Amino acid sequence: MKIVIIGGGAGGLSTASNIRKYDKKAKITVITRDENIAYSPCAIPYVLSGQVDQFQDIIMHQPEDYLERDIKVITRAEVVEVSTALNIIRYNLLESDSNSLQDESYDLPYDSLVIATGGAPITPPIEGADLEGVFKIRTIGDGETIKEWAQHSSKVVVVGAGLIGLEIAFGLKKMGLDVTVNEMLPQIVPRSLDPSMATIVQKYLESEGIKVILGKGMEKVAGQDRVEGVIFEDDVLDADMIIMATGVRPETKLAKMADCELGRWAVKVNQKMQTSVPNIYAVGDCVEVVDAITGQPTQSPLGSTAVRQAKIAAKNIAGVESEFKPVLNAMVSKIGELEFGSVGLTESFATQNGLEVICGKSRALTKARYYPGAKRIDVLMICDLKGRIIGCQLIAKERVAERVDTMALAISKGVTCQELATTEFSYAPPVSMVIDPIILAAEDACEKLKQFHTTRNNNCG
Repeated sequence: MKIVIIGGGAGGLSTASNIRKYDKKAKITVITRDENIAYSPCAIPYVLSGQVDQFQDIIMHQPEDYLERDIKVITRAEVVEVSTALNIIRYNLLESDSNSLQDESYDLPYDSLVIATGGAPITPPIEGADLEGVFKIRTIGDGETIKEWAQHSSKVVVVGAGLIGLEIAFGLKKMGLDVTVNEMLPQIVPRSLDPSMATIVQKYLESEGIKVILGKGMEKVAGQDRVEGVIFEDDVLDADMIIMATGVRPETKLAKMADCELGRWAVKVNQKMQTSVPNIYAVGDCVEVVDAITGQPTQSPLGSTAVRQAKIAAKNIAGVESEFKPVLNAMVSKIGELEFGSVGLTESFATQNGLEVICGKSRALTKARYYPGAKRIDVLMICDLKGRIIGCQLIAKERVAERVDTMALAISKGVTCQELATTEFSYAPPVSMVIDPIILAAEDACEKLKQFHTTRNNNCG
């Protein structure tokens, strides 16, 4: 069986490796535009901040490592045609000194094709966005260029206050730059945090010397040949560097070429990660998924999602039936000393989707209050009116990821705040309070739920 995989990121290479687990004889070829493979773009900000020494450290494997497992990886090549009638892709190699295509084309036949093309950075249609000194952030090459430019810069504006924008902002601050983050929405991290929790993260950023401008869209990049500043609605900032961290758009060009059905957000797949074309699969940022709470199509641009999808696609291609489940989009980030994470729906998103919710809150400590080094932890738990937990957000300087994972399991199993409030948790003074902050938030949710129904019943009476 001949298998071709387009894309050398987490989704593509994980698919290749997992197919090899189940099929020792398949001929597997991975093709990618990138020069580097097997690295996580999420790690780029930590190289800028100095927490990881160099970009080469975040590259986990080279093409020759895959060749040892009989997986061929073709780098710096672009697929220019997909023929579903002939089951062939056509590609051209890129010039060694540029991203222009060489003239000669090569054909590659397949029995199964996997599209793992990821997403392309979104560049807003703003005057001056093409000036020298304006950067996107997606690849190691982007990171290297940004680091080099930053070493000769003093003021940077990061446009977009999602996870990658904030992580990049902190990295550049650690490099010694004057950093401003601009978000056109009224809060940072709008996809994952509610306003009250976002404010905590914002205050931490500001305490680290990072300026935050909210609720204003950038109108123009000022400068002649290179960046000199940024113009907002009623403000002008000097800047010699701009990072466009305004999100990514699913790369669906090849899927369209192959006549794969597109959904509302990206390539439409079934639970087997199979597209509308039976022998074509798709994984990663280029596909849309199902939200576990709403049951509606959504996006999940997370490396963890791509790897899980890759395992499912690989099993099905190899003849082992398996299904990808709806997502809760569990995430966690660490900026400086601060960790924050979320899983499930925010209160804002739930309300926008017509769900009535109540929120349980707690502000507690990560250790017993008398134990040295105890850190503040904030928890926001979102429940529907039956008490079913549908979302949770946590912020602290330690122990966030494990609690996000606990809540991911609780939500996926349909646990209610009443059930969680009586669940047994472990305890020792150096690592926890006698009543975990999650339990305290669940208890608060139970009390608010009781008050809500009491008030509603009284009003009905």
